[in-house]
Amino acid sequence: MTPEERFQFDLEGYLVVENVLDTDHLAELNSACDDPPGGWTDDSMYRTSNVSEWSPAFQRLIDHPKLLHYLVELLGPQVRLDHDYCILMRKGASAGGLHGGASPQTKAGDHWYRHHNGVIRNGLTVFTYNLTDSPAGKGGFGCIPGSHKSNFISNIPAEVRRYERDAHYVRQVPARAGDVIIFTEALVHGTVPWEADHERRAFLYKYSPGHSSWSRHYYDLEKYTDLTDQQRRFLEPPYIGTREDTV
Repeated sequence: MTPEERFQFDLEGYLVVENVLDTDHLAELNSACDDPPGGWTDDSMYRTSNVSEWSPAFQRLIDHPKLLHYLVELLGPQVRLDHDYCILMRKGASAGGLHGGASPQTKAGDHWYRHHNGVIRNGLTVFTYNLTDSPAGKGGFGCIPGSHKSNFISNIPAEVRRYERDAHYVRQVPARAGDVIIFTEALVHGTVPWEADHERRAFLYKYSPGHSSWSRHYYDLEKYTDLTDQQRRFLEPPYIGTREDTV
């Protein structure tokens, strides 16, 4: 991460990395979304898990070379992929009011952000691949910048969480096709209702430190094609003793 990226992530809890996916890879990923496995669940929304199993094109997102240094710097060298899924939305779709935020100190959790002696570490952290544009004012990923360090997130009004009342501290984050939005789950975030004429296509790969897990389900390596050694390390279940560095 550049010094400015490190400052921005520490300040706001998220970062947009531009032009991660090249034209050919983007086209290959989008072609699978034209007729997604299982079909649409209703007229406006499609969501399903384990998208990294769809094809080698999605498998390559597990350890995209342009993102490895972000993964190591934000989660440490023993980072693992915890779970993944996609969100496809058509105009008028709404899902996922503002949620998340740091886990309460009185309850074990994986939504956390820490900085100590120049080192950033996070619990569950999301890398969202945008396969289509998310223009300003049209919906998609939204958040409350800086809330990953807030002490009063329970005070956010319910109507603000449901997008029923505008609040200046809520931001919809624009992104272009090929960009990746990185954010810590300690950030209050959600999905702003989709108002663009084209589909929103977002693929969320969620990572944890090597000792931690949010999902109760672990990856079945037999469902992948020609995994590299590095990808196998990313898909290992959580443990700490004798764990190798992933990257």
